[in-house]
Amino acid sequence: MAMRGWPFIKLLPQKTNFHFVKYARFAAVLSVVLCVASIVACFVPGLNMGIDFRGGASMEVSKPAGQAIELDRVREAVNSLNLGDVQVQGIARRDTTVDDVSTAILRFQVPEGRDQTQVVNQVETAISQTVGEVQYSGVSVVGSKVSGELFTSGLLALGVAIGLMFLYIWFRFEPQFGFGAVIGLLHDVVLTFGLIVLFRLEFSLNMVAAILTVIGYSMNDTVVVFDRLRENLRKYKTMPLREVIDLSLNETLSRTIITGVTAVMVLAALAIFGGEALFGFSIALMFGIIIGTYSSIYVGAPIILLWGVKRGALADDAKPIKLGMASRP
Repeated sequence: MAMRGWPFIKLLPQKTNFHFVKYARFAAVLSVVLCVASIVACFVPGLNMGIDFRGGASMEVSKPAGQAIELDRVREAVNSLNLGDVQVQGIARRDTTVDDVSTAILRFQVPEGRDQTQVVNQVETAISQTVGEVQYSGVSVVGSKVSGELFTSGLLALGVAIGLMFLYIWFRFEPQFGFGAVIGLLHDVVLTFGLIVLFRLEFSLNMVAAILTVIGYSMNDTVVVFDRLRENLRKYKTMPLREVIDLSLNETLSRTIITGVTAVMVLAALAIFGGEALFGFSIALMFGIIIGTYSSIYVGAPIILLWGVKRGALADDAKPIKLGMASRP
């Protein structure tokens, strides 16, 4: 018995005939403007560095079950110590019968030259004297030197990931494919940084993981498009290159939409129910998936059109692959 498909798939046309290349110039201008604006925004006003990269401490402060914690009093207690930026976020515990906030996540900076352990102890003492009996958990402290090293390592990880992706596409296809893929990846990364600055999302190690995931997703989508493009270049040897690109993009459009919408739905649920720690991560990933799809269509493919493709070189790859006793047509 045949498996019944997802009913919403029927809403997607089985065959499309969009002229993507026709609007490539307009899309290129838009991408350049947004990328320049994102790069400038990374310096002015700059990234909202989290505790991981700025240095500081974070802890969870909670009251016994059934008791509410006063967030304003917690904030006042820590501010009285003159530690700089203080962030207090309340979390309602689901194991209680009251709607009041019983747990708070506290983040604060540790001033230069101050002993980290001593500062944490002072914060705990000040909160206990102001709020009363509370419990502390999840205490983590990151020094400024370590945070600087983490920031450098995070940027290095992004650079290495993009470099390895370029090498893979270069050997998998041709140099122009690799160049188009890398430009698309840089486009996605730069615009994701712009989103982080625009919405003042906290740039932490979680955000680095989100950007690395965006790179992987964007590359996967690009490989699918490039693979179909290479197949059509072999199949339609006399068709103009711009028409082959449009044909390849239309043939992979349905798969791209289904994959992207599914991932965005999951990430939307994660952003809503995952809490503050995963909100920025989810938003960055959702934006990266959308912009990654855009870059596969309007960044990577148009670069191949500008560079051109030697179709004779692709014909050598069309030989059948032997699989045991049989050969693949």
